[in-house]
Amino acid sequence: MIKIDTEKNKNVNVWITSDTHYNHKNICRGVTNWRLPNGEVPESQTRDFKNLDLMNDVIVNTINGLVGQDDILIHLGDWSFGGFEMIEEFRNRIFCKNIHLILGNHDHHIERNRGDIQKLFLSVSHYNTLVLDGKTFQLMHYPIDSWDGLNKGYYHLHGHCHLPEHKRFGVGRRMDVGMDGHPEFRPYNIKREIIPLLDKRPIASNIGEDHHTEEMKGVVG
Repeated sequence: MIKIDTEKNKNVNVWITSDTHYNHKNICRGVTNWRLPNGEVPESQTRDFKNLDLMNDVIVNTINGLVGQDDILIHLGDWSFGGFEMIEEFRNRIFCKNIHLILGNHDHHIERNRGDIQKLFLSVSHYNTLVLDGKTFQLMHYPIDSWDGLNKGYYHLHGHCHLPEHKRFGVGRRMDVGMDGHPEFRPYNIKREIIPLLDKRPIASNIGEDHHTEEMKGVVG
């Protein structure tokens, strides 16, 4: 669990992003080999950069221009391509000292080098919970339709889908926080941007029956 009290740390901002995909050729439109059945490049699922170096530099410079060294950055997976050396290179290029990483489907190099990777990030996990000034966020790379605290107004933040801005919201207070969904192609500030957006959305009920009721105790584990 990640617990942050900004009343005690007034100069610290908490940021979140996902799916930076540093050095990932197929997501960069200028060099991708990815083609649809009709032979065309899938424009809605690739980024409009001429080459990988430009894409990488824009992402790194954008993050460094927003996120302070003492701020907290939570990354919800699909960090980079190219093995441990690339993971380490792009971690070292980010000025922020406090990065929590949730593993995504392209982070197999991180999983295999977990011991070395732990030295680069504050935490590395498949799932985590953030409590920020008393508000609870369930963090995963993938979106799910029912999460702990769904019917209590807890938030669910995820990546993976590369959804455009107008499609970034899901059931209840769920949101895709990937780089591609931000109108300015950058991380989100959780307090200034995400909470005001999601607090406008209705609290969803649990999907299906909740087995954690008095009637079901002892019947379902």
